Amino acid sequence: MPASRPEMVPLRGIRHPGPIAAERFTAMPCAAQPLTLRLEPGRSINEAVAQAFADAGFSGGYIRLRNARVDPMRYVIPAASPHGTHAAWYSDTFAPEGITVIEDAGLVAGRRDDGPFLHSHGIWRTPDGVRRMGHLLPLDSKLAEPVEVTAWGIAGALFDVRDDAETNFRLFVPVKAPVLGERRGRRAAICTVKPNQDIGQAIEAVCRRHGFDHASIQGIGSLVGADFDNGSTVSSYATEVFVTGGAVRSRRCTLDIALVGMDGTISAGRLRRSANPVCVTFELLVVASDS
Repeated sequence: MPASRPEMVPLRGIRHPGPIAAERFTAMPCAAQPLTLRLEPGRSINEAVAQAFADAGFSGGYIRLRNARVDPMRYVIPAASPHGTHAAWYSDTFAPEGITVIEDAGLVAGRRDDGPFLHSHGIWRTPDGVRRMGHLLPLDSKLAEPVEVTAWGIAGALFDVRDDAETNFRLFVPVKAPVLGERRGRRAAICTVKPNQDIGQAIEAVCRRHGFDHASIQGIGSLVGADFDNGSTVSSYATEVFVTGGAVRSRRCTLDIALVGMDGTISAGRLRRSANPVCVTFELLVVASDS
C-alpha cells in the first residue's frame, strides 16, 4: 500500500508527529573565518572534510564544494514516509557506477555522537551524463581526486546533532563551543529554523537579534514546496535545498536556491518573499558584512 500524504496545515505547512517547540529558530553567535581547504581522496567525504578543518584549527564550519570527482557516490532524495513516525522520509539510496562530478554543493560540518559529521545537499552529474540533485551520504561517498574548496571555519559555536521531538529526526542544533586559540574572524551566527517558519523571515529575525544590518547567507535545508519570484512553483511537500546565493541588505533577505522534489526534478531561482515555509529544518551560517 503506498504511503499516504501527511496531513497539511493552512498556508502550505506540514504537520510533524511531535509537540510543536516554542522557539521557532535557534541562533548562536560565533566568529567565521574564510578559508581555502584541500580535501584529500581515499577516505569518506565525512573524514576528508573533518581532517581539512582540523588541519586549519577548526572543529567545523561550512564548505562550498564545486567540481569534485566522487567514486563511489551515494545519495538520496526526499520521499514520502512509509510509516506515521515522520512527516517525510528519504528515497532508496542511489548508487551510480563510475565517477560522479559534484557541480556545486553546500556542506555543513559539525558533530554527531562526539565525532565529526557533515550534512550536505548539492547538484551533480552522474556517469550517464544526467544532472541530479539530492542529499549526499557523506560516510558512504569518497573523493576520487583531491579538490580545493572555499570554506568558513566557525569558532565559538558548532552544529551538534540532537534528538528533535517535533520532527522525530536527529538534527543539527547550534551549541556553544570552545575557541581554539586566538580568532579574528567576522561576526557571524549559526542557526537552525523549525518547520512551517518562512525561511526569509526567520533569517531577518536572526539578523535583528544579532544586530546584522547586512550579511551573507550560506546553508542547506528543506522547504514545503517553493514559490519563486518569477511566478514558478514547486508542489512537492518535501524538498532538499541548498542556498546558491543569499544576502541581507538593510535587514531584508533575498535568497537564491536550488532544490529537488520527491520526483527528482531540480528547480532553481530566487524565492518569493514571505512565501516559503521550512519542511523539516534549515541550517544556516549568517556572516555580517559592512555593505
